[in-house]
Amino acid sequence: MITVVVVDDSAFMRKALSSMLEKDPEIRVVATARDGQEGLDLIRKHNPDVVTLDIEMPRMDGLTALRHIMMEMPRPVLMVSSLTVEGAEATLKAMELGAVDFIPKQLSKVSLDIVKIEEDLQEKVKQISRRRFVPPRPSRPVRPAVATNGTAVAAAHAVPRPVVSRTGRPVRDIVAIGVSTGGPPAVQKVLSQLPADFPATILIAQHMPAAFTGPFAKRLDGVCKITVKEAETGDRIVPGVAYVAPGGKHIRLDLRGGRMELVVTTEPTDALYKPSANVLMESVGNSVGRKALGVILTGMGSDGAEGMRVLKQKGGRAIAQNDASCVVYGMPKAIVDAGLADEIHDIDDIAEAIMAGLYK
Repeated sequence: MITVVVVDDSAFMRKALSSMLEKDPEIRVVATARDGQEGLDLIRKHNPDVVTLDIEMPRMDGLTALRHIMMEMPRPVLMVSSLTVEGAEATLKAMELGAVDFIPKQLSKVSLDIVKIEEDLQEKVKQISRRRFVPPRPSRPVRPAVATNGTAVAAAHAVPRPVVSRTGRPVRDIVAIGVSTGGPPAVQKVLSQLPADFPATILIAQHMPAAFTGPFAKRLDGVCKITVKEAETGDRIVPGVAYVAPGGKHIRLDLRGGRMELVVTTEPTDALYKPSANVLMESVGNSVGRKALGVILTGMGSDGAEGMRVLKQKGGRAIAQNDASCVVYGMPKAIVDAGLADEIHDIDDIAEAIMAGLYK
């Protein structure tokens, strides 16, 4: 049985989250708390496998509570986030501090997405509860903390190791990255290690709501040597720039009239994820063939596998994150199991593998 403590100042949210979680027979909510301080007391008392944590709360807010959890009793934490720019910035900060992922706060009985949110919440809790949890590296010394029976890997918190530039003309000049659960810190780790003269364009499909992708790109741009921005139709394909697909839309690379064009689109509308790693990988494979390098990082499900198959058939190369360093080993596992991965690396080594892969 997976045990959960729900921390939220809204009685409605406490009831809604508890109800959704306990519809799964493998999950039991052992306690609920109205603020961060009460949440810490209940986490100490019940030692849950997973915690859901609101951000804006009285007495002690979610970020403060999260810092205490990671220092004293580290375990997987899912943030409960409002789908606003402010909520996105706070959530991305929480993931830097060690939160595994987030769930949307906009839950109501009239929401058309309530069933999908419920399924995603249950699946995330089950997936991260099966993983070995590694707390983030503190920026200053703290008292030693012993991991509990908790479980997911908080990827990408170590100090980045810069990748050395290479000489000569690269064989590949388009890098497509597909990523989901646990992705923001993993993507930040990879991109922050790349040199300013990185000789390729990077396209990123990160499963994320529309309000989050702009702040995510802005945060990455502030910590990386390369340029990072949210993608727009008509953006130029130039080396040393990474484009993040807007939430709710897909990013494609199309070959039109002998030139490559970056396209942001809602098609296909029936895609399970928007943005979709499958749409990205397939378009890159069809547009540039052997000049493409596909990368699949941490995430639930198998998004990216079908598109990566096309990319490989067209002569592209594929890199997958390894099991040990994923928050959820779903998307990378799909391409590994399908025999599509040319290389499998720890998240610490993905940036170097990308750089080397451009010349293979």
